[in-house]
Amino acid sequence: MRMATGLSVLVLGAGGIGHAVVTNLESGIDRIDPFKDMKNRPRAGNGMNLLLVGTDGRDRITPEEKKKYRLGGAPCHCTDTIMLVHLSADKERASVVSLPRDSYAEVPEHNDRNTGKQHSAHPVKLNAAYAEGGPSLTVRTVEHMTGVKVDHYLEVDFTSFMKTVDTLGGVKICTARPMKDSYTGLDLAAGTHELNGGQALQYVRSRHIDGAADLARMQRQQKFLASLIEQATSSGVLLNPVKFRDVASTMLSSVRADKGFGTEQMLDLGQAMRGFSPASSEFTSVPMGNVSYPVKGIGSTVKWDEAKSKKLFRALREDKPLAPVRPKQPEAVKVDVAPRQIRVQVYNGTPQDGLGKTVDDALRATGFDTTHAPLNGELRGLKHTLITYDPRWDRSAKSLAVALPGAELRAVPGQGATMRVTAGADFEKVQRVRAEETNNGEFDTVTGDQVACP
Repeated sequence: MRMATGLSVLVLGAGGIGHAVVTNLESGIDRIDPFKDMKNRPRAGNGMNLLLVGTDGRDRITPEEKKKYRLGGAPCHCTDTIMLVHLSADKERASVVSLPRDSYAEVPEHNDRNTGKQHSAHPVKLNAAYAEGGPSLTVRTVEHMTGVKVDHYLEVDFTSFMKTVDTLGGVKICTARPMKDSYTGLDLAAGTHELNGGQALQYVRSRHIDGAADLARMQRQQKFLASLIEQATSSGVLLNPVKFRDVASTMLSSVRADKGFGTEQMLDLGQAMRGFSPASSEFTSVPMGNVSYPVKGIGSTVKWDEAKSKKLFRALREDKPLAPVRPKQPEAVKVDVAPRQIRVQVYNGTPQDGLGKTVDDALRATGFDTTHAPLNGELRGLKHTLITYDPRWDRSAKSLAVALPGAELRAVPGQGATMRVTAGADFEKVQRVRAEETNNGEFDTVTGDQVACP
């Protein structure tokens, strides 16, 4: 995730700033050779594939930051986040595939980078490949698992992630429900938030918010990256050489990259992505079969769905989009419960003829299951629109309230599943709302505009 953040800033800016600036920035990258002596590699496909790795290094974080953002644990010297990014040959689409760090993997024969001891092929969790053999073994393992040839490798740690977000001025995140994780200290109410670097790190690291654990964390990382692309493309940073230099130099201060990723590659990527928007990017995770696959001596691992994952990586090799084609929809605020699941009876609480029908039609137009038969309310001089609901359906009531800004919410025990909306004199309009997209195609893929804030 941290590497994806840095990469997006770098490649988005490179095309708009110029060769001289990028050449100067390139000299600050720590170079490695993860492809040295590699043999029997997969055949190259169309487009470009980058392996983005975030490590858990935290040596340069201040004691105050460690305490505030719960970063005091000892690093494992392994990969905290792994993403495979494919840039299409026409340079119009970026596909980001998250690889769970606990994925069951079989590392090939190699020399241990710490002891020099020769190891035969053996099973591990994917993130342990880095600890045993560094970037080279990580690349070899990912290529073996996916059949996708890695063209470039980039790696970054906690520090650059935080500083890059701060230099960009923060990133906007939207959440339909409260999020709290006592391990990372994350505590967000439902709604829209501007996160600084430390808060953003809490957001992408949290995995104890609900039972979905790492899967939900990967989804949040994808949402964050989509929002970061939105921030980078809309904030003017790409057109401001001074601002871009600040962001890029901050990120590059802790980047490690392969020797082949140089000025020309940065400029090519930057030029390709100058016209990018969140809708140009698509995000998914490897299809999972058994999320608790036991392995002796290792513990519980994540076993990929063999058939589905093969189809996914074949699509990458063949340069095909992963997300289904969707008709363009009007902008809408995301809510926790889908409007179609919420039954609503509308009442007119004013003397104004036809107001009940107006509200009923507007709620139905944005997806709510209205009765289509509005009634006159007992109160005919209501000043403020009122929503009454049974406390057992509070999530539905809160979702309905988003569509009626300013409406009063009042719990009525025993009312049942049907929400009651009594339109008051202050009614102006119904705000369009929608739940998270559930039909995300064969590979459960979302595009950036679906997950970024509207």
